[in-house]
Amino acid sequence: MRARRLSFLLAGLLLTGGAHASAAEHVHASHAWIRVLPGNLPAGAYVTLSNDGDMAAALSGAHSTTYGEVMLHRSSSEGGMSRMAMVDSLSVPAHGSAVLAPAGYHLMLMKPTRPVQPGDSVRLILQFTDGSTLPADFLARPANAVDAGEDRAMPAMGMKSMDHAAMPQAGH
Repeated sequence: MRARRLSFLLAGLLLTGGAHASAAEHVHASHAWIRVLPGNLPAGAYVTLSNDGDMAAALSGAHSTTYGEVMLHRSSSEGGMSRMAMVDSLSVPAHGSAVLAPAGYHLMLMKPTRPVQPGDSVRLILQFTDGSTLPADFLARPANAVDAGEDRAMPAMGMKSMDHAAMPQAGH
């Protein structure tokens, strides 16, 4: 009798574990682009990650056959000094999003295995802390690019709907 209960318990645990969805199943990548710099200088990869799941996900890095090294970094500015540091992970909240963008979180792409030119598509495999992965195609943009480009740009915020008079004004 005891062995039978144990087998039911183990079967239930296995079924429950199999029902747990991975982070990558609920996270979607959009507005993915790379700022390509001349020569072998490191490139920056930027993307919006949207999580439609009930649990937060955490991006821990990425890899690519086009770049020998990919690291998750965060740029910041303090006291007029710009800094960049490697980070272990970036949280993508449940039913929310996280943006990797210039002057913030980004993927640092180093040691290209081939020349990458503006207009190229580069596949990155995004890695999450639960071990799941999400393939995403990034559009290579020139060094002076500030976003993903017109066809991939994030939608503009509707300024007509904002009540600017209700906003705090400097010096008031």
